[in-house]
Amino acid sequence: MIKVLPRNILRIVVLVFFQVFILNNIQFSGFVNPYFYVLFILLLPFETPGWLLLILGFFLGLIIDLFSNTPGLHASATVFMAFLRPLVLDYFAPRDGYVPGSFPRVYYYGFGWFFQYSAILILAHHFFLFYIEVFRFTDFHLTLYRVILSSIFTLFLVLISQYFIYRK
Repeated sequence: MIKVLPRNILRIVVLVFFQVFILNNIQFSGFVNPYFYVLFILLLPFETPGWLLLILGFFLGLIIDLFSNTPGLHASATVFMAFLRPLVLDYFAPRDGYVPGSFPRVYYYGFGWFFQYSAILILAHHFFLFYIEVFRFTDFHLTLYRVILSSIFTLFLVLISQYFIYRK
């Protein structure tokens, strides 16, 4: 666990800077907003307790909120994602369970497993974030379109990162 701590601190700093200074300035006609910072919650070790997931999700979202001037939006969406993560991991768990000391990555469990795991959590995060941001159902289809396009783009970035950044 001690070896994992500096790696996660570095990961959160890099992801926040990448999100705030690069990805927050990318917006394709108001429909595609990539939120790559969710990769931090996705890649936490399997053994991370639920209470720590919620706290880390809150502080990660709060940091993004402070830089984005969106008080509470990202914090609530990231806490929701962190809340769902153990449920999704239990649902997609292999028959023998997860190997101790392994991480939720393509390298350990394959592309199909990681794609399903990350797609569900990213879609849930984006759905929660965009509907809380709009806070009305009058533009339901337009917001759903934003959720789907942003989720696809974020999922693409997450999957690409598995092959270029997080190689064994």
